[in-house]
Amino acid sequence: MFKRVLIANRGEIALRVQRTCRELGIETVAVYSEPDRNALHVRLADHAVCIGPGPSTESYLVIDKIIEAARATGADAIHPGYGFLSENPRFVDACEASGITFIGPPASAMRALGDKVSARKLMETAGVPVVPGANDISADDFETARREAERIGFPLLVKAAAGGGGRGIRVVERIEDLEGAMRASGAEAASSFGDATIFLERFVTEARHIEVQMMADQHGNVRAYGERECSVQRRHQKLVEEAPSVAVSPELRKRLCDAAVAAAKSCGYQNAGTVEFLLDKSGEFYFLEVNARLQVEHPVTELVYSVDLVKQQLEVASGEALPPLEGPLEPKGWAIECRINGENPYLNFMPSLGLVERVEVPLGPGTRFDSMLFDGLDVPVFYDSMLGKLIVWAEDRELAIKRMRRALHDLLIAGVDTNVPFHLALLDNEDFQAGRIHTNWLENSFTMPALPEDDPRGMTALIAAALASGMVASAAPASAGAPASSRWLRAGRANAMQQRVAAGGGRGWRRGTGSS
Repeated sequence: MFKRVLIANRGEIALRVQRTCRELGIETVAVYSEPDRNALHVRLADHAVCIGPGPSTESYLVIDKIIEAARATGADAIHPGYGFLSENPRFVDACEASGITFIGPPASAMRALGDKVSARKLMETAGVPVVPGANDISADDFETARREAERIGFPLLVKAAAGGGGRGIRVVERIEDLEGAMRASGAEAASSFGDATIFLERFVTEARHIEVQMMADQHGNVRAYGERECSVQRRHQKLVEEAPSVAVSPELRKRLCDAAVAAAKSCGYQNAGTVEFLLDKSGEFYFLEVNARLQVEHPVTELVYSVDLVKQQLEVASGEALPPLEGPLEPKGWAIECRINGENPYLNFMPSLGLVERVEVPLGPGTRFDSMLFDGLDVPVFYDSMLGKLIVWAEDRELAIKRMRRALHDLLIAGVDTNVPFHLALLDNEDFQAGRIHTNWLENSFTMPALPEDDPRGMTALIAAALASGMVASAAPASAGAPASSRWLRAGRANAMQQRVAAGGGRGWRRGTGSS
């Protein structure tokens, strides 16, 4: 097993990896940009290295800086988390060239799966069903595209061959709109991924987004941990995930898992990954893509299958075989995850940044909050809007929905807007409660209710924070004859001192002592 792991990421996923490493006795190295100097993943690491200014193109995406940080701190492995460099085969090559283990799939598998066109061809050879489409089309080859579009039929999708995250995708309803969609998709793909290659794919209407978590070791073993339902999406971005899916029977689950295993074996895949499928109304499924990394929504799988996926990632990367199964892999209970984003759902999900004045985390049975938040965090402008993930587990879906509703009410984040009101409205929606959802359901059928009166808890927390700050600022040193300060004032002073020390960035405020 590794002695020291550098985590090439930030936020909640960096904290998630750190926790498992600590349980296994592995030291961790945090890398951070200048705005993240006081972030929790930096405070809780054994070692920390600043890798540049705020923009990710100057810090978290610079391969040479990550590798140099690993060398300088003696890290023998790198965990990429998700996003940033997690699916970049050049980063894997750089790790290997430096004698550092990359905790993820090999570069060859990334290259085979990273381009959606080559991935489609690979799946066809492996016998995995794919959505009918047309591959390898130049963004300006309109004649070929028109001919292929007429063969595929409308509506269809114009998609970028490289990248992901919902970028470079356009829905085309009519032949007249095809050329404009190709230009827009190609331009966005070139800007986001440096590759303007596109392909066409039939738009499977009212399809569910179903994905299968898999893990593959270096000894040829591949394990599929059932399915996740990720159909609640806005602009191709997932907002709510659950496991299992109301639409998947045990028989269908086996077919999906078999297809995921075949997909992994088709390219010599290793470590954690997710095979994504579209499930149509008739119960047929089609390969969508492979995410060659750990995903944001992995906790719901962990809860229903009682597995630590990060622990398995570390074990597999160090050469260990997957642990033997004690029985058949079947989901136990129901798990739901809500992505808590810094945005205002009443203003078309406008991003919300600023100082987090107060955080109160939900507690209770079956409740988990993976987050980077703390009182006094100044949310940086440079990164994703996700502030955390609220996850619940219960014996069945009905109770899981009730538990999530309770946890959302218990969650308090004062100082910035969040999408918690959206999640509460979603949980009250009859279609969601009945499981009548698909990837376009949210944008086509869901309406955000009118803005209610302000939640008094938020105002109370802000007032309390202001009072505590004012007390600390106005307090003078007590004289020998002065009465002892109140517990409230002492607590306020202690909290203020913690914030001052953290803001100073001096040695001793991190868990370890080997910080740079």
